[in-house]
Amino acid sequence: MDIKDIQNLIKFVSKSDVAEVTYKTDEFEISIKTNKDAVIYNTNMPHASHAMNIAPTNTINSHTTAPTTSETEISNDTSKLITIKSPMIGTFYRKPAPDKDYFVNVGDNINIGNTVCVIEAMKLFNEIESEISGKIVKILAEDGSPVEFDQPLFLVDPS
Repeated sequence: MDIKDIQNLIKFVSKSDVAEVTYKTDEFEISIKTNKDAVIYNTNMPHASHAMNIAPTNTINSHTTAPTTSETEISNDTSKLITIKSPMIGTFYRKPAPDKDYFVNVGDNINIGNTVCVIEAMKLFNEIESEISGKIVKILAEDGSPVEFDQPLFLVDPS
């Protein structure tokens, strides 16, 4: 099963009324559980050299810690924040190359047209430009992780 198969399985589960799906092979096991507004992804790959990070930002993790004060303030006042979302399925990168600096960091001011990240899809690197001006408040995707269409990537304060 490759990443596209996993993404299709996740889409299927999120669009259906199924509460849980578990898929097992000799090489790995993947369980996808849904709960009204949250989706939980759990991968267990005993024979793989590393686990894939396929969880979007709304993942519930049983090992979460209490949010810090700044995270609490952000979550309490998200009404004024604008989300930059992924325009495609692919792999999210915060840098143009491994030896380069990040396009943006938390606290950076951005303008319309500024490149905020790159998404690799089918061996093509697509620069994602901001459609808004403001200040980056939070980066919601991990560098090098797969992202879905319309998945939130950044929170921006337009004020």
